[in-house]
Amino acid sequence: MAKDYVENVGGAYRVAGSRVSLDSVVYAFLRGESPDGIAESFPALSLEQVYGAIAFYLSHRDTIDAYLRAGKADFVRLREQARRDHPSLHAKIEAAREGTVIPRG
Repeated sequence: MAKDYVENVGGAYRVAGSRVSLDSVVYAFLRGESPDGIAESFPALSLEQVYGAIAFYLSHRDTIDAYLRAGKADFVRLREQARRDHPSLHAKIEAAREGTVIPRG
């Protein structure tokens, strides 16, 4: 009997039976983390679930890679929109990163 290790919930891929995104497991796998290491990083997942998610990714690689690219593009678009909508907030964030102070007013 086949077992589903990944589910699509509202357009987002999740490890079945958890709230962990497939993205998280796949990016860890692509960074070279071992299945044991991934399972340690996500205590909500069993080692079996991690292997199942990786197997799902490998058997649906083109589809999931396209999904991941779309997610990155959405993130970039939303970040740029937030910068346009809230320039003073982003100036403060950049200043904090650089260790500079922006005068109030």
